[in-house]
Amino acid sequence: MDDSLNHLLPFLLRPQNVARYEEGVVVIGDRRKYPFEQAFVHCPDVESAAQAIEQMVTQGGGPWQVAVLALAMAARQAAGLSADEQRLRLEQARTRLVRTRPTNTALARRLDEAMTAANQAIDRGEPAEQAILDWFEQTRTAIYRDYRVRAEFGAGLVADGDGILTMCFAETAFIMAMALAWQSGKRIRVYTPETRPYLQGARLTAPSLHELGIPVQVIGDSMPAYLMSRGMVQKYFTAADLVTLDGHVVNKIGTFQLAIAAHYHAIPYFVFSWGPDRKSPTRDSIVIETRNPDEMKQCRGVPTTSSDIDALYPAFDITPPHLVAGIITEHGVLSPYDLKRYFG
Repeated sequence: MDDSLNHLLPFLLRPQNVARYEEGVVVIGDRRKYPFEQAFVHCPDVESAAQAIEQMVTQGGGPWQVAVLALAMAARQAAGLSADEQRLRLEQARTRLVRTRPTNTALARRLDEAMTAANQAIDRGEPAEQAILDWFEQTRTAIYRDYRVRAEFGAGLVADGDGILTMCFAETAFIMAMALAWQSGKRIRVYTPETRPYLQGARLTAPSLHELGIPVQVIGDSMPAYLMSRGMVQKYFTAADLVTLDGHVVNKIGTFQLAIAAHYHAIPYFVFSWGPDRKSPTRDSIVIETRNPDEMKQCRGVPTTSSDIDALYPAFDITPPHLVAGIITEHGVLSPYDLKRYFG
């Protein structure tokens, strides 16, 4: 990654703190403990890496990086076996890692690309581990360049004096966009809902913005419509775990209701995205992950209701295209209805 981008990134989003590979072990920045600790989890095998993804050690842009590095680890552990056995071990690893994120299909797509690099190396009689690591470094470098491009488009949408609402942890392009807007002299303030039950907004988004010197205030998940009604919010930005070709946006649960409130108050909603998933053409192709309902009955290990009460936890929701002002991509800010022209 270009070191010149580091001044636009807080600790949490610098590549070496998201995920890295150390002598056959995947090292993951533990976002469950941030900002109270800058801790890391060491995963010596595919199963521990998969569980780390499922247990929210990392999220957002982290899972695909962990998954690809775990695939490299599987290749290392299969080195010396026959070509067919290596391919079998890698396919088993890929299948397990894909199951960790049924909604965010970027992980599966990138694993497929890494598998291609690995299989080509095996065909040549070369180490699959190194082929995966080379693909990973090239891809991550390109992705951070893309972050910067989309951040510049996003910063261009921000006006001096804007109040910015976000949801969950909108990750690198959003944080970069706010940093670019702030450094250009635009006086902005970001409002970040706490995002229960994992509090990504309070624990990840707010500290990341604060670290960069950007004014930010944590609010309750139920407060955004009130702030909108008071004229305190002029733009709403989020990331997306998935965008369909027909413009439906899948993101952390709660995103949809804020889009409805923004639409009611004539506040534009912009989404940072790599682009749509060609294998997800319509709303009907979306699989929404339902997490353990027990997670809704506690917050950071502290019970918030009686243990014998039932709960429900769909982890994502779907915002239809008519509520989205624009999708911020490497091609610019696109209408959700025009994605097929660029990505179809």
